[in-house]
Amino acid sequence: MIEEPRVVVGVNDTLSSLAALHRAVDEARARGAQLVPVAAWSGGTELRPVSELEYAAHERLATAFDQAFGGLPGDLTVLPLVVRDLPGPALTRIADRPGDLLVLGCGHRGRREPARQSSTVRHCLTHATCALLVVDETELLESLEAAVGLAPARVVITAR
Repeated sequence: MIEEPRVVVGVNDTLSSLAALHRAVDEARARGAQLVPVAAWSGGTELRPVSELEYAAHERLATAFDQAFGGLPGDLTVLPLVVRDLPGPALTRIADRPGDLLVLGCGHRGRREPARQSSTVRHCLTHATCALLVVDETELLESLEAAVGLAPARVVITAR
């Protein structure tokens, strides 16, 4: 049995995650692959019951696609997953085929500081059994600026 290629992408509520989602959609289109967006969640207490956390993870997935594309891309097979686990272990367990591509956002950074690797990225770099692509949030910002014809943003400070 030949398995269809997949692009697995971690989704949370950060700008680097949106950048990863954009890149994952581009990669899935280029490869003719299924897109598997994953929202992982863990925990559960008396203050935040399991049902609320799972619902929030589903909402996080829907919101990410709404913000990035206005909904799910109609030209791709999208297989969204919400899993109860830490993000790193969940993503490496799901992206387990040699032909898979795992796409992650690199974590937050300022314009003048290097990106800090999240624990999810560190886990996936160590444990992934497939190709891994880590996307910087500036990739999304630059592509959006180019799409609307803006020059890349620069901060200019002048003394008076």
